[in-house]
Formats: sequence, C-alpha cells, structure tokens
Amino acid sequence: MSPFKGQTGLKRILNASGYSLDGLRAAFKGEAAFRQLVLLNVILIPLSFVFHVSQVERAVLIAVCLLALIVELLNSAIEAAIDRISLDLHPLSKNAKDMGSAAQFVALCMIGLVWALILLG
Repeated sequence: MSPFKGQTGLKRILNASGYSLDGLRAAFKGEAAFRQLVLLNVILIPLSFVFHVSQVERAVLIAVCLLALIVELLNSAIEAAIDRISLDLHPLSKNAKDMGSAAQFVALCMIGLVWALILLG
C-alpha cells in the first residue's frame, strides 16, 4: 500500500482535482504536441457545431478529438517516466517511447477517419 494513498472522501477528490490540473498545466507548458492538439481541438470542436449532423455524430466528432488529448497526456507521461529513470539510450526505453508515439499516431488517424466518414458519408 502506497503511503501517498491516505486521503478519503472529499479531501481525496479535491487533491486529485488539483493533481489533474497540475498535469494539464505541465503538459501545456512543456509539451508542444499537447499545445498543438489543444489548438486542433479549439478549431475542430466548435466546427462540429457548424455541420448538420445528428447529436450522436457530433458527440463522436468531439469524443475522438478529446481522445487524442488523452492519448497525448499518456504518451507524455510515459516519456517523462522513462526520462526520469534514465536518459541513457536503451532499446526498451526507445520501444516504450515509440509505442506511445504510435498510439498518438493512431489517435490522429482516427480523428481523420471518423471526421471523413461522418462528414462525407
């Protein structure tokens, strides 16, 4: 059991919210890819309200955009953890970082595919 897991109830929720905001700030400040995805979301999410699509389709258009942000946060967390362990070049470190990057690539492809299917279909 972790010594950092002592809080319960409302105190835990407040602490977790603060940690989450700290993570978002750190990603925005330190990760250019995250800032680029935020910009993409700032463009695409309002744009989803311009098109005449169903509520479900609009929700999917927005969800895939937000999913890419989630994947980028996880990718950045993996990179930070690997770099914290060691900055030495190691095949396993490279694999972990490359897999995180691949996950982000798939998420971006999913945005393009879903938007194309809904808007052109």
